[in-house]
Amino acid sequence: MKYEWRKQEKDFYSTKKQPVILTIPRQKFISLHGVGDPNGIDFSKKVQTLYPAAYGIKGAYKNNVGGDVEYNDYVVFPLEGVWSLTEKGRQLDHLEKSEFSYDIMIRVPDFVPDELIQPTLEDVKAKKNLPMIDEIEIKEYPEMEVAQILHVGKYDDEPASFKKIDELVSANDKQRSSKIHREIYLSDARRVAPDKLKTILRYQIK
Repeated sequence: MKYEWRKQEKDFYSTKKQPVILTIPRQKFISLHGVGDPNGIDFSKKVQTLYPAAYGIKGAYKNNVGGDVEYNDYVVFPLEGVWSLTEKGRQLDHLEKSEFSYDIMIRVPDFVPDELIQPTLEDVKAKKNLPMIDEIEIKEYPEMEVAQILHVGKYDDEPASFKKIDELVSANDKQRSSKIHREIYLSDARRVAPDKLKTILRYQIK
């Protein structure tokens, strides 16, 4: 059976344009850390490294999985970003994109064995010219309570959607845990018009 995140995890990836509060389970990712404007070449190179790595892991799992498992294949998860600011960026009175600090990543399903990941990255490295592949980290995020919303439109227009999340959080006597937030990119920005982009915006609450 093929694991399809849009079907098996609807609550996490099918959020509507009204904010919701939910609990996200522990998750595992292949991740690349970066600093700077996401419109720059460095960010693009990181994305171009993560996708071959993610598909390599998917292929290795499919080729090595035994017959007694629930899922023998899966759909590669969408690109995600965990966004913060450098120390300098936090001290500025305006948002400076060059001071973004981020982890760009793609989730690996829990049923993929940890011991399969690193050898697969080595195989991908041997086959493709991906200078950043040695920088890939395996990151795990613990279970957390979050608030999230589906933002449709330009990335620069996200503050209006964050305001809706803030209002829901306040109405439930909760508060944001930190300035860090997550973005889940349901659209390919290279192929979709800016005003049609679909992005889940999420932050941890307490």
